[in-house]
Amino acid sequence: MTTAHRLAIGTLIAALLAVSPAAARTAAPASGRKAGPSAAPTVPPVVESLAAPTPVPAATPEAAAAPTDDPTPSTTVPSDAPVPVDDADDPAPAASRTAAASPSPSRKTPAPAPSPTPSPSPTPSATRSSDLGTTATAPATAESARVGALFADGHHFCTASVVDSASGTFALTAAHCLSSATGVTFVPGYRNGTSPYGTWQVTAVHTTEGWQHDQDPDEDYALLEIAPDSGTGRTVEATVGANPIAYDVPLTATARLYGYPSRSDAPILCTNTTTAQSARQRRIDCPAYPGGTSGGPFLEATTGHVIGVIGGYEEGGDTEDISYAATFDDTLAALFADATHH
Repeated sequence: MTTAHRLAIGTLIAALLAVSPAAARTAAPASGRKAGPSAAPTVPPVVESLAAPTPVPAATPEAAAAPTDDPTPSTTVPSDAPVPVDDADDPAPAASRTAAASPSPSRKTPAPAPSPTPSPSPTPSATRSSDLGTTATAPATAESARVGALFADGHHFCTASVVDSASGTFALTAAHCLSSATGVTFVPGYRNGTSPYGTWQVTAVHTTEGWQHDQDPDEDYALLEIAPDSGTGRTVEATVGANPIAYDVPLTATARLYGYPSRSDAPILCTNTTTAQSARQRRIDCPAYPGGTSGGPFLEATTGHVIGVIGGYEEGGDTEDISYAATFDDTLAALFADATHH
């Protein structure tokens, strides 16, 4: 082979080497991360076949004059070729992490505003067993509108609730709360400094002889007479409704307990099962019932009837976490009959 032939072959090989990498880059997929292992470019086989010219004896002068550059094409992957990435190693999208960290919507629903004319019949809501013995602010409902705070000298000091009567003018509280009606007013549904159903004058307090003479804790309850509205003649019961009194209810019962702490301007509520404290006293475990809650009603969870008021033993208890109530029997029934026919 002449020198001219060798030069021609060398020129052809150089030309092929200059074109092949560009062709390989052009054929590479545009998408890199999802392409997988097949994204690596392949060296064109045609280059490799042309890179092996006919051997020339090393001793010939022509061999010494051959180009010193190695004609074998490089198999190095171009720097701009896509790098295969295993899909399993892809990080989770940031959006999914953000969604997981986002707080779920609150399940708490704002309490409805009290209706100007609450339904006279309570509609007790079901209480989950996990909620028993938990104290919270009472929502504004037709039932809580019948519970109110007793005021004197501009401050509330006890709790009372409207009870059903023919005249529509009675509320029930604890006997230890007051001995006189002078200067006492009743504000049903009182909340955060407002009197949504007005302010009502207490005109009389009715207690048993057992309480008057001996302050018998088994008779720690009092009936309050409430004057009708001086302008319209409307009674408090006609305005907010009333809860019937239930007598001789077993000492073990599920009850909702309302009360107005003297240090708060909103009622609190707790539901739990009552147990026997004595033959004529029941107790309920409900936390954080301080001074001011005395007289608050125990409402039987199914019927909404009043079965007690906070009072009795130690005038309602010597700890904020346990409250007591005298049972309602024929003694209260006789007091009620006397008061309503007074």
